[in-house]
Amino acid sequence: MIIPDYWAEARVQHRDRRRQMTVRRFGWSDTSEADARAHADARVRDALERLLAGESLPRRERRVAYNGADGVPIREEIVDRHGDSVITRNGYGALCLNTPGVLFADIDFERTGGLRPILLAMACLLIIVSTMLIVGFGLPLPLAAIIALVVAASMGAPLVNLLRRISTRIRGGDQKIARDRIVAFLDSHPGWRVRVYRTPAGLRLLALHRLFDPREPAVQACFDALGVDPVYARMCHNQNCFRARVSPKPWRMGLQRMRPPYSAAWRPEHANLPARLQWIDAYQRKAQDYASCRYIETLGDGTVDNDADAVRELHDLLCQAERDLVIA
Repeated sequence: MIIPDYWAEARVQHRDRRRQMTVRRFGWSDTSEADARAHADARVRDALERLLAGESLPRRERRVAYNGADGVPIREEIVDRHGDSVITRNGYGALCLNTPGVLFADIDFERTGGLRPILLAMACLLIIVSTMLIVGFGLPLPLAAIIALVVAASMGAPLVNLLRRISTRIRGGDQKIARDRIVAFLDSHPGWRVRVYRTPAGLRLLALHRLFDPREPAVQACFDALGVDPVYARMCHNQNCFRARVSPKPWRMGLQRMRPPYSAAWRPEHANLPARLQWIDAYQRKAQDYASCRYIETLGDGTVDNDADAVRELHDLLCQAERDLVIA
């Protein structure tokens, strides 16, 4: 798990007869800003050399909290440390628990039908409506096709979403469907033990029976079986850690997002910016009345690992998971 204390961003420009380019790269360090700057300089020189040699590379790294796909370490303020676990404040102001060995998996309830079902529904509507207009009303094919295309384009997504809601209700609701998936996974993996939490968007699992290497095959198999967000899965692999948000999202409490520092490279002095401190104070007072998840139940017959349970205790305390609060 790599969550550096110091960051820097380096830029280099190149111009010749054929082209001009500007390349930017981040650097990081656990010891000093000077080391982070040296790392950034080395990375940007390497990137420029590879670009000039013909390799296809992005000229800059995206300014996001963490790059799950690209592998740039988590670029956030470190708020606290508890053993191997690190608590950071993300780009919009919420706290996140980052841990090298305790498996977290968030399962979001499906909200839309997806592109493929929508296209299939549109194709079916196109055939059905055009056939009805031609056979039932005697319209010429070109006119019937235009009307059917308009109907299919406007009704495809609503039809898929309606059918999904009906199917979800028949199967007992989103939470039951997700829980059934968890139970099926545990039935085929004896010895597992997980705590299940309700989040605003779905369910969260915390594995208690042992510690995991985020890059081991068992983790990816679990994520695939439970339908975990693939971006989160890539982040776990590339950053070699697991991660869970442990305080509410500000807009769910009626607050605006925290404004991140202007600089893309986090520096420790950013933590003391007056506007940032003022926002954090208002956020913390508001967050006392909200939970970020709510404990539901424990599933599986495995024994509890002491180190995993220590992280569970910290997670539940920060999330206010066992209090009867609105989850945000």
